[in-house]
Amino acid sequence: MRWRPALLASLLVYAFAPQIRAELDYPRHQIRIIVPFPPGAGPDQVARLVGQHLQDAFGQTVLIENRAGALGSIAAQEVARSAPDGYTLLMGTNTTHAGNVAIRPPE
Repeated sequence: MRWRPALLASLLVYAFAPQIRAELDYPRHQIRIIVPFPPGAGPDQVARLVGQHLQDAFGQTVLIENRAGALGSIAAQEVARSAPDGYTLLMGTNTTHAGNVAIRPPE
């Protein structure tokens, strides 16, 4: 069971490996993980574990922000409006990603 958080952190880092290699001094400042669920929910707990592992690995502060509501659209919009620099991440689930596609019409 102890290997799961480390595996999640590794997968997250691997997913952003091209951007990390492109910027050798990454991270230069705080990283934000936006969670589309209220504090204490399952995805929030996972985000906090991943955030702690990222903080230990990078030596930078990882801030977890909860933006619950609208099936994750509020959190997704927050991340979409942020700078595309790899410092703002979205912690989502199949509910927030597949649910919005199935329920909301395209804009």
